[in-house]
Amino acid sequence: MSDHSQVANAFLEESIRAFTSMKKLGDGALAQTADEHFYQSLDEESNSLEVLIKHMHGNMLSRWTDFLTTDGEKESRNRDAEFEGGRSSREELLALWEEGWQVLFDALGALTPEDVLRTVRIRGQEHTVIGAVQRQVSHYGYHVGQIVFLSKHWTSGSWRTLSIARGQSQTFKPS
Repeated sequence: MSDHSQVANAFLEESIRAFTSMKKLGDGALAQTADEHFYQSLDEESNSLEVLIKHMHGNMLSRWTDFLTTDGEKESRNRDAEFEGGRSSREELLALWEEGWQVLFDALGALTPEDVLRTVRIRGQEHTVIGAVQRQVSHYGYHVGQIVFLSKHWTSGSWRTLSIARGQSQTFKPS
């Protein structure tokens, strides 16, 4: 295997690992959140969990469907509608969450080391596959962080940590 193939393969594997980790955090946060909290926001300028899920779903379908062959901003996407609350049920929202991630993982899993330097378009702008993937790692990490923050806020005292609990850091240090 060439050096390029090794590096490209490592990039693809690390990208899948990063997205898997993000999804796990979001899953853990959403699982702890009561139904009524999916529709609440902190203020008029903040997004609810419902809006964040709808936005991520729309973005994932737009970016990852026909990833290598069509612009990542699909004509059929109505981005503005993603930011409108509609009181979709918890089940509907979680189905959107799962569908978006599935489209992402299917597209990412189909990429080969030869694909990583190919050019793709997002809103008419050219990006390497590496750049486009990194753009989404950043974007989804930002929104999953918001989901965890809101879920933790709404769950408050009954929150179960998704990482190292306070006061437990020493347990994870090498001896």
